[in-house]
Amino acid sequence: MSGDHDVVVCGAGAGGLAAARALDAIGLRVLVVDKQRAQRPVAKGEVLQPGALRVLRRWGTDRLLTRDGALRLGRLVVRGADGDPVMTLDYGQLPAADNALLAHDHTAILDALTAGLGPGVEIRRGVRATEALLDGSGRVVGVRLDEGDGGGGHDVHVPLVVAADGIGSRLRRAAGIEGRRSDYPHRLVSFELTGADHDSEDFSAYLTGRGLRLVYPLPGGRQRLYLQAQPGELRGLDEDGFARWGEQAVREVPALEGLSEAVPKAAATRQLFPVARFLAERLAVPGLALVGESAYAVHPMAAQGMNSAITSAASLAEQLAARLTPSAAPTARPGTPQPPAPEAVDAALRAYEEERLPVLAHTARTSDNAARMVTDLSWPGRLLGRRAVRCTGANPRLLHAITYNMAGLGPRPLTPLDRLHQIGLLPDPRAHRVPSV
Repeated sequence: MSGDHDVVVCGAGAGGLAAARALDAIGLRVLVVDKQRAQRPVAKGEVLQPGALRVLRRWGTDRLLTRDGALRLGRLVVRGADGDPVMTLDYGQLPAADNALLAHDHTAILDALTAGLGPGVEIRRGVRATEALLDGSGRVVGVRLDEGDGGGGHDVHVPLVVAADGIGSRLRRAAGIEGRRSDYPHRLVSFELTGADHDSEDFSAYLTGRGLRLVYPLPGGRQRLYLQAQPGELRGLDEDGFARWGEQAVREVPALEGLSEAVPKAAATRQLFPVARFLAERLAVPGLALVGESAYAVHPMAAQGMNSAITSAASLAEQLAARLTPSAAPTARPGTPQPPAPEAVDAALRAYEEERLPVLAHTARTSDNAARMVTDLSWPGRLLGRRAVRCTGANPRLLHAITYNMAGLGPRPLTPLDRLHQIGLLPDPRAHRVPSV
């Protein structure tokens, strides 16, 4: 079995499927394994940023999503409880090809990625990667797989393993890669609403005294609602309890009054998420690369996690393609690389880490700042957060930089002076100097 594949991707979420799609495109034979026997609908990873959409356009995945009813959203808005915009990230100011978000169900996005896979990709579900295989030098040379059928594990040897197995990645730990994780002091509850008397055309976060209320549309006239909760608020609640809690949470926000009747009806769709921030200290070791939440996780408020997974997968494939030579063997697919040599793989992994780690670190900071501005309920956090939202919302130059960063079009770091402008401690004489598109 060792010669059947060039890569094993562990995890069939957005990061794993994007990695399979990208590596298949450069001619590598890919085995994808996932411990789940079927996709599970989850209420996250539903909004695609322009940076990820650039990648999906190259693959034709965006056309599949659009054909399946995906919605274009033009703005990410932070609003007061009355619904008035306080800070608006207007994607219409970005280049024409990148001037919108795309919203669809997480499973629809996974289906679109799967539909683009070629015959060089095999997916096996209900299969767990239990450990990484190492050679005498400590290089990862494959994985041990458990099919869960009582037959014991078996080993697959490949030049490259991609760990896309989530924030608790077993493979990351086996490779000795540490990371910095911090848990936010709240949870999020999601509801999928239908028939709500509320117009939502944007990705809108509402500032309230009890934390984040986030709403955005989904195909079929549905809406996704996220509610911030302190862990103690939810203890012991059954479905009726969640219905009453959710109804009260939206009734407290005048702009969301139209959702109050839809929330109790949607109590059965609720999902509860602990929220953490995580960034691995490394993205690769010889023979193994991290993609998706095994490397990087952020607060859903910023809509960056799935998007960074997709762009990271594309980056990994580009680094490999630059170091693989076309095969002259008559049995190979024309123009495809030979099975990659470990030396070439490891050179590509070093380049992948060098390129992506600073980008992910910057995105993590941007995402954390955005999340804390609207979720921090301590009095200093609320004071600084609300002030930052107002001052940023009144500064076109900072708005443009933040929109560009959130869109995933490339880092435009804010300077320490920008941070002082952002919280209103210094006036910004350049506030209206917005770069041309």
